[in-house]
Amino acid sequence: MLMNPFDEKYMRMALHLAEKARGRTNPNPMVGAVVVKGGKVISRGYHRKAGELHAEAIALKKAGKAAKGATLYVTLEPCSHTDKRTPPCTPLVLQSGVKRVVVAMIDPNPRVSGRGIKTLRKSGIEVVTGVLEADAKKLNEAFMKYITTGMPFVTLKIAQTLDGRIATAAGESKWITGEKAREEGRRLRDINDAILVGINTVLKDDPSLTTRIRGGRDPIRVIVDSKLRTPLTAKVITQKSSAKTFIATLDTMSKDNLVKLLDIGAEILLARGSKGRVDLTYLMKMLGSFGITSVLIEGGAEVNASALKSGIVDKVVLFIAPMLMTGRDSLCSIGGTSPMKLAQSIGLSDMQVRIVGQDLMIEGYVKKKR
Repeated sequence: MLMNPFDEKYMRMALHLAEKARGRTNPNPMVGAVVVKGGKVISRGYHRKAGELHAEAIALKKAGKAAKGATLYVTLEPCSHTDKRTPPCTPLVLQSGVKRVVVAMIDPNPRVSGRGIKTLRKSGIEVVTGVLEADAKKLNEAFMKYITTGMPFVTLKIAQTLDGRIATAAGESKWITGEKAREEGRRLRDINDAILVGINTVLKDDPSLTTRIRGGRDPIRVIVDSKLRTPLTAKVITQKSSAKTFIATLDTMSKDNLVKLLDIGAEILLARGSKGRVDLTYLMKMLGSFGITSVLIEGGAEVNASALKSGIVDKVVLFIAPMLMTGRDSLCSIGGTSPMKLAQSIGLSDMQVRIVGQDLMIEGYVKKKR
């Protein structure tokens, strides 16, 4: 079916609605819907969080009888299956009497992909797909990875100097980037399900790993601690938050150390090890099994290196301050050992660059090696 000249206009409206719930819908996708009739918007809706009505259901309920003969714009294919909380949307669309449905992207869930569209077309409804598809896929990039692999979408965030340093030789790192960049970093925490750091960050900085923005949501805190050195007084355990704290350690750890942390409210994840360290790929699979769809890594040099080397990182966000640290003894943002050949380096694609306050913010997607 062909698009009409207004399809992109109304689909962009639906995408803006969907984005209002960023970071709030897991493990569901963000979805927006708009009902249009006679060139006028008669209702809107978006999915706010798992367990609540889907976007189509909200928009069609608001439209009521006026939906008959209208066009429904929706950012994701209407679902045709019942999940644990909500009924399918396809029957609601059929009952509403809309004559046309415009969809941005097909449901990436391999178990149901295309089923909703097929049902609508069989019932005589005109269905147009692929309108602003790239924008819709980017909006739900975390959901897409999670629903197809069972693993969370991983963003590696680094704040560094122009010459790639994150601390002086004495360990001073506060603050390399400016306040605007740090605000953006807190926004990243707000939209991700979990935040991950290594034990060295906890021992050195004792961070709370909370969002600290109005209306924000604290992510689940994940501490990678192979030897269970997390202090009982650490803020990630003692500071009040609605978010849980997971301490990921090796499945060979002694029970005595585990019990002390469990007693004060931490949750322990016993993970497989690799060369005496927590296997990060295995850990991501564990987090995915809990319904965690996105993870923000704010680690130190060694965690950053391990995450990249393991292949779990999907996106890199760099905040680069206009300063030069200089010196071989200052701390590089990515540790480990360097490759012998340029061909072994990690490439980034789809780069986006913008100025945030006094700093440069660069986003790019990790090129997966085949």
